[in-house]
Amino acid sequence: LGLGMQSTFNDIVSGIILLIEGSVRVGDVLEVDGLVGRVTEINLRTSTIFSRDGMNVIVPNHNFINENVVNWSHNAVETRFHITVGVAYGSDENVVKDILMACAMAHPMVIVDDKEHPVVVRLADFGDSALMYELFFWSQRIFRIENVKSDIRFAILRKFREAGVMIPFPQRDVHLVPTAPNA
Repeated sequence: LGLGMQSTFNDIVSGIILLIEGSVRVGDVLEVDGLVGRVTEINLRTSTIFSRDGMNVIVPNHNFINENVVNWSHNAVETRFHITVGVAYGSDENVVKDILMACAMAHPMVIVDDKEHPVVVRLADFGDSALMYELFFWSQRIFRIENVKSDIRFAILRKFREAGVMIPFPQRDVHLVPTAPNA
């Protein structure tokens, strides 16, 4: 009984802190333990988060105080996102960069023509089987950003096919060395 009351008391105190401090508000988009959702209600003991999967998840308030919480909408309207893609060695880096930039800038939910929030392409790494590029873009559509990212990925695939840019499969070369026959 004492342990149960301790947890309940912890949740209530955390709820009071949330309500007074205002670090989490109704309408904020949060990520807590891998769950991304919009806060729909803050009560004394628990809060309700509406997930991107359309479920209401009841979260004990102490999770907001004791865990790492990403508040995607706190103090910012625009948020930066990225997409990583690998292309075959030998691909023209300028063509790849142009395609990635064009696909992001063509999406209506991506912020364009804003010097503070530019679309950027980086050559991130020389991978085992591919040149790794990162496409960075800004959007105000933080709750359903996975749909935006998917749309951009589909556009990238289509444009890569048209331009002959290949996304390679991971490969390993095996070299067989002949051994001397046993005498």
